[in-house]
Amino acid sequence: MSGVRPARGTETTLIVAEDETMVRAAVVAVLDAEENLRVVGEAAGGEAAVELAVSLRPDVALLDIRMPCLDGLAATARILAEVPGTRVIVLTSFGLDDYVFGALRAGAAGFLLKDSTPERIIDAVHVVSAGDALLDPALTRRLIGHLLTMAPRPARTEELGVLTPREREVLAHVARGLSNGEIGARLGLSPSTVKGHVATIIAKLGVRDRVQAAVVACETGLVGRGAGSDGELT
Repeated sequence: MSGVRPARGTETTLIVAEDETMVRAAVVAVLDAEENLRVVGEAAGGEAAVELAVSLRPDVALLDIRMPCLDGLAATARILAEVPGTRVIVLTSFGLDDYVFGALRAGAAGFLLKDSTPERIIDAVHVVSAGDALLDPALTRRLIGHLLTMAPRPARTEELGVLTPREREVLAHVARGLSNGEIGARLGLSPSTVKGHVATIIAKLGVRDRVQAAVVACETGLVGRGAGSDGELT
């Protein structure tokens, strides 16, 4: 099942792909009720979601991680390859699993639990459509915990050598899911200064966004147990 609706003016356009009809309807209702957001297409499967993304080129695609025909991981990779201007948010009711980590590595801008509040979903869309990336706070600690069970990759550890001590400090906080404002408050920096550091970190590491940078921080051991205050799971 898929559906297409016309966009209105210059709003942020979205598609929603979710195989559970009631869940999809609820998410669409939340988004369409927000000024300047417009759901232009709905899909019940991954293949249909890719087709909608290619034809409609929405600003943001919200994808369920587990769908028939094509799962959210494969759909994310295809959408980002064929419509690089579209940002992807993964929706999951399963918490963290290999599908979610795969979606992040495929380039998803972030992920949310399906039981997130309407305000959280709307905020996530605004954050992602503005070019930033988002980790649901409820999942950030578990994300770090999972990645800490994986051995650091030597090649990525070497990659951290391009960062200054301050940039490593900022990256450690990014890996905890803190916003620029929260990082600034902890380090005595303005949000705009933190934003500049984050942009430099992303460029130096050659990653897509702050979510990918957080993954690098965890995989290389920059954030980890026994690493001092920068590595505490808070």
